[in-house]
Amino acid sequence: MGQPHAIGVVGLGVILDAYLTTLADHPGVRIAAVADLDASRAATLADRLPGTRASTVEELLAADGIGTVLDLTTPGAHAEIALACIRAGKNHYGEKPLAATLDDASAVVQAAAAAGVGLGCAPDTVLGTGVQTARAVVDAGLIGRPTGAVATWVSPGHEAWHPNPDFYYLAGGGPLLDMGPYYLTSLVHLLGPVAAVTGTAGRLRGSRTIASGPRAGEVIPVEVATHVAGTLEHANGAISTVTVSFDAAGTRARPIEVFGEEGAVAVPDPNTFAGDVELLARGGTTWDLVAPRAGFVDASRGLGLLEMVGAAGLGAAPAEARASGAVGLHVMEIMSGLLEAASSGHRTTITTSPVRPDLVPLTPVETWRAPA
Repeated sequence: MGQPHAIGVVGLGVILDAYLTTLADHPGVRIAAVADLDASRAATLADRLPGTRASTVEELLAADGIGTVLDLTTPGAHAEIALACIRAGKNHYGEKPLAATLDDASAVVQAAAAAGVGLGCAPDTVLGTGVQTARAVVDAGLIGRPTGAVATWVSPGHEAWHPNPDFYYLAGGGPLLDMGPYYLTSLVHLLGPVAAVTGTAGRLRGSRTIASGPRAGEVIPVEVATHVAGTLEHANGAISTVTVSFDAAGTRARPIEVFGEEGAVAVPDPNTFAGDVELLARGGTTWDLVAPRAGFVDASRGLGLLEMVGAAGLGAAPAEARASGAVGLHVMEIMSGLLEAASSGHRTTITTSPVRPDLVPLTPVETWRAPA
C-alpha cells in the first residue's frame, strides 16, 4: 500500500473530533502534526495520537513530509491558511466556507491552480448515502425531469449551545455562510450548477447573548444577515428556493425536497452523511423509503480529504475531488450572489460553473477502517 499520506491539522476546535473519527486510525493517512493558537491544546492532542507532534503553524507548513493540511480554523482565517499552504506546495482541505469573501475564495482557487496543488473544501457530508442516494434517484429518472427543489434550515442561533459563537455573527458567518454550504452543495450535486440567483435578507437583532459555557450571559454583536431567503436558477432549468435562519424557533419542513414531473424525492439532513431518502411517485399517496444505493456508508467527516488524496477506497487520487475547491468557490459565489441580490434588489448572474461531481458508488467505509 505504500507509506500513509501525511496530514497536518491547523485549528483544533469543536469540529475536530468528527474528523478524528475518520482520520485518526485510517491506514492510508497519518496525522503527522497539529497546530493551534492555543499551544496547550495542540500538545494535549499530540499526546493522544501516537506519532503526532505539536507544532506552530509555521513549523507545520515548513515540514517536508506533510503533503496535505486540514484547515479547521474559523472562516476569517481560511484564505490566509490556504494561501500559506499553497505557497508551501501543500494540498489544502478546509472547512466550509472556502473563504470569508468571494474575492478571497477566488484568489485561493487561482493560486492552487497555478501551483498545481490539490484544493478541497467541506462539506463532504454530501458524499454519504443520504444525498448520494437521492442523487441516484434523480439521475435514474424516477422523478422525471426535475422541476426544482426546496431547501430549509432554521434555528434560534448557535449562541444557544456554542461557548464561543462570536464568529457566527461576524463577516464570514451568519446562517447562509455557516449552514448554507450543506444545502447549496447538495443542490449542486442533485441538480447541477446554478446560473443566477435572487434573494432577500434581514436581521432581527443587533446583538446576541451567549447561553452556555464560561461566557454565559455575555452579549456579542451581530454584523451579518441572520435570515436569508433566495431563489436559485440552475443551468438545467430547474428552480430551487432556499431559506436559512438564525431567527426562527423551528420548522416542520423537510431539509430538502426535489420535485419533478413524475415524482418527488425527500432528502435527509445534509449536515449528516445518512438518513432516510423517500420517493413519492406521481399520483401516489405514500412516500416510499429508498434503500441506500450510492454514497459512503457509515461515514464521518474527512472523507472528502481522503478521496482527494486517493485513500477513500475509490482508487487513485482524482484530478479533481468531489469535495473540490471549484465546487466550494461556486457555492461561495451563490451565497455572495444571494446577499448581493438582497442588497440591490436585482437578479445576480453566477459566473462560475463547475462540473457536477460524479455520483459516489455505494462504498462501505468499514472496508478500509482499521480494526478496533
